[in-house]
Amino acid sequence: MVDKEVRVIGAGLAGSEAAWQLANSGVRVKLVEMRPLKSTPAHHTCEFGELVCSNSFGALSPDRAAGLLQQELRAFNSLIINTADKFAVPAGGALAVDRSKFSCALTETLSNHPLIEIKRFEQLDFPSKENITIIATGPLTSDELSYKIKDFTGINACHFFDAASPIIYGDTINQEIVFKASRYDKGDPAYLNCPMGKNDYIQFRNELIEGEQANLKDFEKESANFFEACLPIEEIARRGVDTMRFGPLKSIGLWDPKWGDLYDKENRLKKRPHAIVQLRKEDLEGKLLNMVGFQTNLKWSEQKRIFRMIPGLENAEFVRFGVMHRNTFLESPKLLLPTLQFMKRENLFAAGQITGTEGYAAAAAGGLLAGINASLLAKGKKTVSFPSESMIGSLMNFISNRNKIMSNQKKNKFQPMPASFGLVPELNKRIKDKRLRYKAYQERSKEALNVFKRKLDSCFEKDHILVEIY
Repeated sequence: MVDKEVRVIGAGLAGSEAAWQLANSGVRVKLVEMRPLKSTPAHHTCEFGELVCSNSFGALSPDRAAGLLQQELRAFNSLIINTADKFAVPAGGALAVDRSKFSCALTETLSNHPLIEIKRFEQLDFPSKENITIIATGPLTSDELSYKIKDFTGINACHFFDAASPIIYGDTINQEIVFKASRYDKGDPAYLNCPMGKNDYIQFRNELIEGEQANLKDFEKESANFFEACLPIEEIARRGVDTMRFGPLKSIGLWDPKWGDLYDKENRLKKRPHAIVQLRKEDLEGKLLNMVGFQTNLKWSEQKRIFRMIPGLENAEFVRFGVMHRNTFLESPKLLLPTLQFMKRENLFAAGQITGTEGYAAAAAGGLLAGINASLLAKGKKTVSFPSESMIGSLMNFISNRNKIMSNQKKNKFQPMPASFGLVPELNKRIKDKRLRYKAYQERSKEALNVFKRKLDSCFEKDHILVEIY
């Protein structure tokens, strides 16, 4: 065991992953979490790694960017992905989890680790120069700490407005209207689908646009800068009559067998609904259902009234209404190295969504890298960066000064980014077929990470962090 202690501020996905990697390497950890003493506009519990906007980690298949990222994390014994796998619920081709069981399991695992000390208080002071610290406070960093980070960096934090979808009780939907199906019958019928006719759709859209909005509280005077991946449903509706139909309410490929044969083109064109609202299980039993793509800033009374206009949801009872909050992130390319160390202070790290990565798995990836490097630093060894051929490495390059070196940041405003094959270096040989190209990315990542694993193994006395590369 190393004599030095590392402080991790924030027990979200990144902080939980970082604490796990540190403790498993024999380094003592002080994990600081302000909840329940102080909450946020979006959290509802005091559990670690509470999922807010969705319960999905994205596509499972490694020929998708999110799936490759998950696979890379499994290869490095990620606590977040291993726990997600354990409490997965059916979600077609995606990795979705039972939120409550997932966060409770994370809390129990970390609380029972002998090298992790849990402290419940709000971090008000900026980390001391003498201590190794990881800031993993997420996009809902408290105002007090945000001010201290601004003073340290000399750069105002960026922000965007984010919103979460409502959750309803599964036994309050109309089973005679709602049907189970996956798009084009791929995988298990993991989604429940509410079909809408054209007149229902038009009336629903009109009510969405005219619905009364909730106040943005202390953000009212600022212009609402929405993150495109999490637009409120009413904002999508405002962009055009059919915008929702080509987005979260897309009906193509979804079919109720009682309508006839999906593959009878003439019959399909006659009977296909104008739009479909999808519901995804929040828990294994389906007692709780998430309204997919329905993040919103409507007042709660308006949500209840308008969303009950959806066929099959006439008597829906809501466990949680949609909420909106401001997400804060650093202008990381001006501040961070690809190791996630601050350029101004080598023993200070940042990880997770506060760095400008988007998505649960990406947050875990940041926590994993920060945890590994904080451990190496505590042991008096050099920090490392993931190979750019991997999805983890490409994400860390995007949010770090590597991005600043590769592009003109004065022209390209830094914005949050999820895992994407658009971030990884081009292949030596061009492959036109998209599936084959993504398969080649996967194989190249595997080869690069095997080399990286051997390098990392030599840095540690025993192979406690890494498992066999996929």
